[in-house]
Amino acid sequence: MDHTARKLPVLLLFLVTALVLVYGVLYPNLAVVTTSFQRSGQWTLANYRDVLAQRVVLEAILTSIGLSVFTVALCAFVGVPLAFLFERYDFPGRRLFGALAALPLVLPPLVGTVAFIFLCGESGILARTVQHLLGLETSPWTLRGWPALLLFHTYTMYPFFYVLTGAGLRRVDASLAEAARSLGASRVAVARRVLLPQLTPALIAAALLTFMTSMASFSAPLLFGGNVRVLTLEIFTARQRGDMTIAVTETVILATISLAALVFFQRYEGTRKFVAAALKGATRRREPIKSGGVRVMATLSAIVFSVILVLPVATLILVSFAGDGSWTTQTIPSQYTLGNFRRLFSEPQSYEVFLNSLLMSAIAAVGALAWSFCVVTLLMRRVRSRVLGPGVRRILSLLILIPWALPGTVVAVSIAEAYGQPGSLLGSFVLVGTFWILPVIYFLRFMPLVVRALQASMEQLDPSLDEAARSLGARVWQRFARVTLPLVWPGAVAGTLLAFVIALGEYVASVLVFVPANRPISIAIASELRDFNLGAAAAYGVVLIGIIAISMIVAGKLERWRA
Repeated sequence: MDHTARKLPVLLLFLVTALVLVYGVLYPNLAVVTTSFQRSGQWTLANYRDVLAQRVVLEAILTSIGLSVFTVALCAFVGVPLAFLFERYDFPGRRLFGALAALPLVLPPLVGTVAFIFLCGESGILARTVQHLLGLETSPWTLRGWPALLLFHTYTMYPFFYVLTGAGLRRVDASLAEAARSLGASRVAVARRVLLPQLTPALIAAALLTFMTSMASFSAPLLFGGNVRVLTLEIFTARQRGDMTIAVTETVILATISLAALVFFQRYEGTRKFVAAALKGATRRREPIKSGGVRVMATLSAIVFSVILVLPVATLILVSFAGDGSWTTQTIPSQYTLGNFRRLFSEPQSYEVFLNSLLMSAIAAVGALAWSFCVVTLLMRRVRSRVLGPGVRRILSLLILIPWALPGTVVAVSIAEAYGQPGSLLGSFVLVGTFWILPVIYFLRFMPLVVRALQASMEQLDPSLDEAARSLGARVWQRFARVTLPLVWPGAVAGTLLAFVIALGEYVASVLVFVPANRPISIAIASELRDFNLGAAAAYGVVLIGIIAISMIVAGKLERWRA
């Protein structure tokens, strides 16, 4: 009886976890796959034959993969050298410039796209400046096609390589390189045989994040992709014209490519753990740049790079104060006003979008936090050794990661397809068209972030603390409230805030399934941009960046507190 009583909490946690994974991950995705293989009630491959027979679809598939591969290469070309510069060398202003190098991470995709258009578009500040300086009749360039997409992707995604390579360099065992040099190895040999293997896990993780983010890119191809066709836009277009069979089939193709990338990453999971466990030596200290000329060049390069990073945000702030109609053919707006910001907080239809986004993101983040405690408790070594086998744990871990590996387009289409009409799991309940569809999608997309953050905190706990509390007669809820929760709370809140801020700027999934009752900030920005209310669109973006920046600062402080 006592054994059954001890098993009951674990079984309840497993039930809650299984319900979310079945209803949120398995059923929607299986429903999409099933629909893609059916026509007129019959199982068939005809949908795939029809889709893959279309030249535009094949072009979109190859373009999405090619664009992502080139994005990975360019982001590595920018991010890795920057990580070496800021992590290996010391020069004036290094800390400030190093912090600014991660600035694009604060920009939501749609806001970053809008800022890029205001700065670099053919009617943007930079193009108009060059046009007036050279006396040209037309803009010197157009922000369209492959060059524009690669430039924007590199600007917004290189921080994956910069941040992860920098973290990898901080973990590198300097004594291994010193030993290799003492044995006569050249700098190239040391880099290839010693340094690169230690950095490989970080580089693979950065490449995966960059590849998946590029595959999911929607805002940039929509606004300045020109004739470049990508899968996310093809899915959106098919859904807009009501061709759900094509949209669902293309969704499965996109999901397959993304999951293949995830499998590739999982292949290197063991290597990453081995390297992390093996490195116990001292890390390398930063070398001060002693040569005056080199110090000046390094500082100037960092200043130029930082200005390039700050310019889109500064442009967005400048345009947010522009008066209506004051920016047509001028280089910069001719009139400035606070009216755009007053409108945001005075007109109900304007400030309601902030309330909607804050409420939906908070619901999703808090729900992810509560559910993550259930999941992580199940995945803890002490629990799984008694109840859950290693196979069940691996399946749970994979299912949890799937929504994060899938683009927002895939998650939104799968939920809309599964819960857009009465079904076998929920009876007559329909989720599409209600306020709750976006909080559910936000929860599913970003709950892996909270799970990973909480799991990292839980794994750092000393099991003897819980055992000591148990031996003193503390019940399960008492041990959780007074021992576990205070120790893991900083990391858990940091992960929750990260999910919250990403959900605030979510556009890809929102544009497919939003309704007037839950219209978020990203849709309002797109609407203002479409109506040529540039100042209002920029004002929305500035306020959103401010909210995200404050949340990220709080998350960073909590992360340092946990460390």
